[in-house]
Amino acid sequence: MNAPFAPMSRRRLLQTGGAVVVSFALMRRSVAQDAQNKPVEPQAAPQLPGSLRTSPMLDSWIGIDAQGQITVFTGKAELGQGIKTALIQCAAEELDVDLHAITLITADTERTPNEGYTAGSHSMQDSGTAILNAAAQVRGILIDLAAARLNLPTGQLRTRAGSVLADDGRSVSYKDLVTGQDFHRTAQPDSPLKDPTTFAIIGKRIDRVDIPGKLTGAPMYVQDMRPEGMLHARVVRPPAYGAKLTKVDTAAVERMPGFVKVVRDGSFLAAVAEGEFQAIEAMQALSATAQWQPGDALPDPAGIFDVIKSLPSNDSVILNKGTPVRQGYRTLKAAYRRPYHLHGSIGPSCAVALYEGDKLTVWTHTQGVYPLRNALSDMLHMPREQVHCVQVEGSGCYGHNAADDVAADAALIARATPGRPIRVQWMREDEHGWEPFGPAMISEVSATLDAGGKLVSWQYDVWSNTHSTRPEGPAGNLLAALYLAQPFPQPAPKPIPQPEGGGDRNAIPLYTVPNGRVVSHFIPQMPLRVSALRGLGAYHNIFSIESFMDELAEAANADPVEFRLRHLDDPRARDVIEKAATEFNWKARPSLPRGRGHGFAFARYKNLAAYCAIALELDVDRESGAVTLGRVVAAVDSGLAVNHDGIRNQIEGAIVQSASWTLYEAVTFDRQGITSRDWSSFPMIRFPLVPESIAVHVIDRPTERFLGTGEAAQGPTAAAVANAIAHAAGTRIRELPLTAERIKATIGP
Repeated sequence: MNAPFAPMSRRRLLQTGGAVVVSFALMRRSVAQDAQNKPVEPQAAPQLPGSLRTSPMLDSWIGIDAQGQITVFTGKAELGQGIKTALIQCAAEELDVDLHAITLITADTERTPNEGYTAGSHSMQDSGTAILNAAAQVRGILIDLAAARLNLPTGQLRTRAGSVLADDGRSVSYKDLVTGQDFHRTAQPDSPLKDPTTFAIIGKRIDRVDIPGKLTGAPMYVQDMRPEGMLHARVVRPPAYGAKLTKVDTAAVERMPGFVKVVRDGSFLAAVAEGEFQAIEAMQALSATAQWQPGDALPDPAGIFDVIKSLPSNDSVILNKGTPVRQGYRTLKAAYRRPYHLHGSIGPSCAVALYEGDKLTVWTHTQGVYPLRNALSDMLHMPREQVHCVQVEGSGCYGHNAADDVAADAALIARATPGRPIRVQWMREDEHGWEPFGPAMISEVSATLDAGGKLVSWQYDVWSNTHSTRPEGPAGNLLAALYLAQPFPQPAPKPIPQPEGGGDRNAIPLYTVPNGRVVSHFIPQMPLRVSALRGLGAYHNIFSIESFMDELAEAANADPVEFRLRHLDDPRARDVIEKAATEFNWKARPSLPRGRGHGFAFARYKNLAAYCAIALELDVDRESGAVTLGRVVAAVDSGLAVNHDGIRNQIEGAIVQSASWTLYEAVTFDRQGITSRDWSSFPMIRFPLVPESIAVHVIDRPTERFLGTGEAAQGPTAAAVANAIAHAAGTRIRELPLTAERIKATIGP
């Protein structure tokens, strides 16, 4: 790990986080950037693959030193999704070296390319593609160098185990070839990629490199960092959104054991102490004396969906084809609702920061070190080159949780306490009460069937706030920046444009319908703080569309699987549906015990990433409404599958998490603030409630490009659960979560 977990000196701390300590013969240089610190688009090679488009120099990705040590760089962050392993496999395969010969450096503003955020299931299609092609091109250059040294044509050379071998038995190692060479070269659009039939590492069973430490409790996370001389800090939170600190008495706190400092800037208030519990006690004492001017009241939670729909919206038609159908066909209508969801990170957010001299270094589990650096430099009025952000894994980090906010807390406190590392750990009530939530959403859909039971018309409307308030550069999306004496204005929320979309992600059905209209109603005003949660709007839109497809299948007197296939032309979509149905042993109108139901759902994530189909069974207890999840079978097509186990991990985790969202989870609040501030007030799935079994079948397509996988199962799982409940209980529920109380009330006595 590129972070200090054991005690160490401040000098070594800076060396670890602040410099490239290996001297590369490939002469690694800074990634080309413009004045706004954004990657410079190459002009000569607009068709470069993956993130080579924005970071086109080969030595931005691959380094080989004079000792033959190979370093691979990625701007993406390991969040537990297994990309470290997959990216190492890509590089090792194309360089023809052992996995252990490669050191991977992840997101670091002084060492790695700027790849923006690790989000949207883009890691493999962006960074994986770049590394695969960069490694292949470096291998090609090494072969050319060997050909010149051995005076042989390249056709008589091959690579193996870090050397170039000749047919006549001679060989030369990579380390000998790179000595004195300058490989600061622009990548080319075409790469000498290996034939997939010759792969020795890609697609093979490779154990994930991050798992052993996590299983054995080794220091792996930013929460584990303990650099020498470290101080602990806790932030005193306002009682509610927008509250302003008017007065605080620090006298008693200053007499407490271990007390170091009170940091206050406007309504930002924090306590610094030698020990962690001392910092907690100091924070609690400060909180007891703090006086606040109340902020604005939150909406009445009982009418939140009416509030959302009544707010002004910016409407855009994202699908408009065909003409209205003639009268006389059968039309169905339905509306679906999703509550606010929180991330529920198992480890509350944490960051470590050191301000020394004129430089700030922050160790953080952010998903975007470069955007965070820009926001921190703006908040602190520091030049960007004096702010260094190093990504370290965080326990339970995904989506836009509080990772960036806690980094801002640590940066502010470190600047006020120079010379010693500052560790800021959020409390559970901080995480649940102040993180950006996944937005509540509403959708309305109507569709028309012809006399033969085929879809002829589709109308879909979706209402949603933004799904990204990530800090892109200005500081106003950092929580602390809103509470400073000179607060930063929060940037106006914006929709994420199609084809990926935000609230309208996956709102356009993949099914073939001759007449269709889809309207996205983007609501700028945010009653609660919201941002990116796994899948963004795809979770709700797929839940809505795939639930409605089952309702349409029933109206057409058709089997749900057959009905979907009836409306799909994409052969890869049909393949995953048929694979899931076959492996599940799906049968039309099966004879099942009372209270048992089967459910099916399908989607292609963002309509351009991985295909995923899910079949499952569950039981509904008609006395209590409680749901027991049985077996789940999934099929997924991610294109070229680098690591099958990593893909299965992602789909399995998504199934469990989505089942939790669908059956249990909802943020609660009253007019004063968030009330679901701990695990007892925010129910989520427990181990006894997870599915009885999960089987994930990977359809490998070695000749196809990477397709993002990480969020592919969120929506299909929700719809499959809803469809199975409707099958088991004989009634349809269209508002999430599908709690036992709702099911029982719908079933009736």
